[in-house]
Amino acid sequence: MPKEYRTIQEVAGPLMLVRDVEGVAYNELGEIELENGEKRRCRVLEVNGSNALVQLFENSTGINLENSTVRFTGRQMELGLSLDMLGRVFDGLGRPIDGGPEIIPEKRADVNGVPINPAARSYPQEFIQTGVSAIDGLNTLVRGQKLPIFSMSGLPHANLAAQIARQAKVRGNDEQFAVVFAAMGITFEESDYFVQSFRSTGALERTVMFSNLANDPAIERIATPKMALTAAEYLAFDKGMHVLVILTDITNYADALREVSAARKEVPGRRGYPGYMYTDLASIYERAGRQKGKEGSITMIPILTMPEDDKTHPIPDLTGYITEGQIILDRELYRKGINPPINVLPSLSRLKDKGIGEGKTRADHSNTMNQLFSAYARGKDAKELMVVLGEAALTEMDKLYAKFADEFEKIYVSQGFNTDRDIEETLDIGWRLLSILPRSELKRISDEFLDRYYGKV
Repeated sequence: MPKEYRTIQEVAGPLMLVRDVEGVAYNELGEIELENGEKRRCRVLEVNGSNALVQLFENSTGINLENSTVRFTGRQMELGLSLDMLGRVFDGLGRPIDGGPEIIPEKRADVNGVPINPAARSYPQEFIQTGVSAIDGLNTLVRGQKLPIFSMSGLPHANLAAQIARQAKVRGNDEQFAVVFAAMGITFEESDYFVQSFRSTGALERTVMFSNLANDPAIERIATPKMALTAAEYLAFDKGMHVLVILTDITNYADALREVSAARKEVPGRRGYPGYMYTDLASIYERAGRQKGKEGSITMIPILTMPEDDKTHPIPDLTGYITEGQIILDRELYRKGINPPINVLPSLSRLKDKGIGEGKTRADHSNTMNQLFSAYARGKDAKELMVVLGEAALTEMDKLYAKFADEFEKIYVSQGFNTDRDIEETLDIGWRLLSILPRSELKRISDEFLDRYYGKV
């Protein structure tokens, strides 16, 4: 029977100091029993001699210092795991909130996970089809990769996240594919949108969803991605499934980290975020990957809104260091009515070359990808020149490139949030757009592919 303590010294916001404790460990879970019998949960943040600083999961209202008791359970935060989790919706601490029964776990796992030994990692090299041309064709997602989406306030990143979760698939073999979707600090309307979106298309059957609302405690927000990744590791490495993890919004997670750090009176780093935010984010992102000898894989798409649309803000900045590229959403494209508003030029998937080509997508993928980037960049330059000097100053070729840039945005990038394109369709659309330009301009494509596809798709 765990020992009870009636030695609560102080309660300050989400933190509580308990004196004269014995054998209590960092990260251990505890339970506070109030005078009226109500129970609340907490977690040990710091142990200093016989004093334990604990963090409350719920609010501190009604905790009487003299008459409330604290028990420490001797366990860290765990999640009960079972295949029955598929098709279910949980809160940020892994409790069902969809009206269904409790999960009967096959096993329990510590949510902090175990780091993957770098020597045991396999290199990501298999294509994952998201059905979104701007990602599949130009910034290809590879199984085991971490590819974040950098959004801006007010842009439809939630719609893009739901679209990828609904449409993503592993091509070819009949391999089992699952999605783990974790939403942090979102509104009830957003949470409901995700659930209804997955339910209406049948995608919920292969999805495990964790939903932490904006009015839930900050400590729960910090636990949510760890819960999601623990579920993903079970599905991937115990059950051999290929799992896509979507985390939205990492900015809300980092703000919760800052709130807890400020409550602990820690020395702040850049913009008030704790100095350990880099390692904290790395402990989440680095749980993605493939392991040698294991069938399954974890591919991750973290989504974050850049505060003040600033790419150099600590959250996108640190995320960019840890992950393998980024997909950037653009306010100007959104104003033009282009959805999803993905700006392909500053976007980057560092592993895209590993997941494309013969046997993975199609032999002409690499050539057409490079040519589309090049033509779109030149078309954007021509349009900027047109704004400054007027259309009369452009050569006929520049006008063709400007036309190409407009058509590329309208047809290739802007496909809406309900269109699911396979990679062949995406590549064919690319060829149709390239036929706007004379064959002599397509210097990045080999003659073999020009003979086969140019003007024939």
